[in-house]
Amino acid sequence: MTRLRLALLNAAHDGANTARNFRRELDADLAEFDANAQQLPETFDFDGVVITGSRSSVYWDEAWIPPLIEWTAEAAERGLPILGVCYGHQVLAEALGGRVGGMDDFEIGYNRVSRRGDDELFAGIDEDFTVFTTHGDTVVELPPGAQLLAENEFGVHAFRKDHTWGVQFHPEYDVETARSVTKGKRERIGDEAVDAVLADISPERYDAACQAKTLFDNFTAYCRRVRDGGDAGAEAEA
Repeated sequence: MTRLRLALLNAAHDGANTARNFRRELDADLAEFDANAQQLPETFDFDGVVITGSRSSVYWDEAWIPPLIEWTAEAAERGLPILGVCYGHQVLAEALGGRVGGMDDFEIGYNRVSRRGDDELFAGIDEDFTVFTTHGDTVVELPPGAQLLAENEFGVHAFRKDHTWGVQFHPEYDVETARSVTKGKRERIGDEAVDAVLADISPERYDAACQAKTLFDNFTAYCRRVRDGGDAGAEAEA
């Protein structure tokens, strides 16, 4: 069986941990692009696309952000399966006509998220599940025609439109990444909050969050069906 070829649009400013995490979780050959260095694919000749997290906001006035949103919009219009994670989830929402805004609060640490309805991306994942989250922006308006798939008290945590999915949480994180990212938030949320999150990062909490990693297998299985001419396209249009 021919391996999938996915475009990994890495929007992280310190991209080494991010690339390592997605290489581990995605069963595919990855063509990697440094999105915030304005590196984007010249074609759409891929079986799917994954867009990573970033410490940027989609509404910032930075030269690399509009081209990323525009490329994502065209990839979606061409019918490419896309998975956006955290910042990538927000990029996808903007590309499809939704809206992202800043939060009054900041969500960070292992938190609970609840599914809304059934979708193949969440097959094998409990109705209420644990994930690691870190974000100060949220999707405040879903794209027209999008389906809400998961949420918690902080807002939208997953949506789908046609062949595209966005998830606000970080299913790719390992313990090392969770600790590193949390330590980097002291200026944003303060020492006390950071120390509380760090104390909660344990093997047990990580093991609970690993269930959400199933969505990577579900996404690549979907990409494979689309590539091989299966019925995924009909499901997306339903």
